[in-house]
Amino acid sequence: MFILGSAPQVLGGLSAIAASAITCHQIYQHLQNYFCPSQQRWIIRILSIVPIYALTSWFSLMMWKFSIYFVSIRDVYEAFVIYNFLCLCYEYLGGENSILNEIQGKQLPTSWMTGTCCLPKIDYDIQFLRFCKQSTLQFCVVKPIVSIITIILEANDKFHENNLSPKYGYLYVTIIYNISVTLALYGLVLFYTATRDILKPYDPLIKFCMVKAIIFASFWQGIHYTGKIGKFEI
Repeated sequence: MFILGSAPQVLGGLSAIAASAITCHQIYQHLQNYFCPSQQRWIIRILSIVPIYALTSWFSLMMWKFSIYFVSIRDVYEAFVIYNFLCLCYEYLGGENSILNEIQGKQLPTSWMTGTCCLPKIDYDIQFLRFCKQSTLQFCVVKPIVSIITIILEANDKFHENNLSPKYGYLYVTIIYNISVTLALYGLVLFYTATRDILKPYDPLIKFCMVKAIIFASFWQGIHYTGKIGKFEI
């Protein structure tokens, strides 16, 4: 296969090293100017996804027989990044009580983008904020568990990556992961919709889109790849 050749491995290595070096420089600058630790600690944790994602992906390419273990490390940190992004937004806005004081009395507008077009308007209250937070936190619990199950299944030859047969674990792990990550990102969308105006000075939209792209787009990229080479045995 092309991806197992020397050219993609060298190209992947150069890209991973370049991305890691640039990001580590940004992290170093934050540490040199560590004047707002309550916010910067979340930012540093989010930035760390770049070298972790890049290097584990490269290692998976170089040592593809052990890729399941590298991918598991990467996936667990992905879940951690979603949680850290939500915590950063909370920190920007002064915590849960401050956010509640700003949005209380308002309602979530009905929209197809938030999946509320056919529902009655939802009040912004403590239950709404906790739903957003719990939706994110469940992914931080589900993903490590799924990764451990994946490693156990792989060790017992029951996983069969890219094989969508119901006889193997890959299909069920993919379904569980899809439901969990969709719920987590939906919680982030609802939270951003509710706090968009008060978050505007911090301009988190680009950061939010990048978090979604890294985690959600990479998942569907894997599904597309499975559709190209995967097996559909019964």
